[in-house]
Amino acid sequence: MTKQIQQKYKPSTVNKHAGLLNRMLNVAVEWEYLEKNPFDKAIIKKFPAGDHVQRFLAADEIRRLLSACSKEPHPYLYSFVKLLLLTGARSSELRLCQWSDINLTKSELYIGLSKNGRSRRIILSNAAIHELRSVKEKSESLGTPTMASNWVFTNPKTQLPYTSMQIAFAKARKTARLNNVRIHDLRHTFASLLINNGASIYEVQKLLGHHHVSMTERYAHLFPNTLKDRAEIIASSLLNVPE
Repeated sequence: MTKQIQQKYKPSTVNKHAGLLNRMLNVAVEWEYLEKNPFDKAIIKKFPAGDHVQRFLAADEIRRLLSACSKEPHPYLYSFVKLLLLTGARSSELRLCQWSDINLTKSELYIGLSKNGRSRRIILSNAAIHELRSVKEKSESLGTPTMASNWVFTNPKTQLPYTSMQIAFAKARKTARLNNVRIHDLRHTFASLLINNGASIYEVQKLLGHHHVSMTERYAHLFPNTLKDRAEIIASSLLNVPE
């Protein structure tokens, strides 16, 4: 990584190279080419890259965005964006999932290979399941197959998964006057909604599929200051002890 910086690679590019190598090693372990990833327990610090500031959508902004998505001609944009907000999934995880990955009995979406090179399961709320059923109905109306081996978001023209949702999303966010919102910010919004509704950092970690809690701690500033409240519980208990 240091050598690439010296060769004038952009910090963000170097970080991507390191992440890709780590993912390749994890896959090699999963496919039994290697016994273990030599960097599995190493803490590899990323170079500062001027990353996009985390953006969390307010309730009104979510309504505006979904309304704009519903007006776009793209057959799946509305459902795609809504499911990202409901599940906290990464865009690529949702875009490349197949119907066989969905287990309605367990209310789960299985992700065979996530960004960190590991499989994970996304918990599906009733609203998410309802939206997936809407996607299936839409696909059937378009004559797109919905067998187990088919992609959930199949492009009716190519019968392949969409390569990207970025163009349609960019149009919708412009209509909603949210030009600084990225698709990945929907995942941040999912996390912020969890926290603001009382979820613990452990629960947020599990629902986002973070392997290390350090990844989840970026949202720690969103948690209300409950430490004093917890301290007051102890004080109250002590004061109520009979002398």
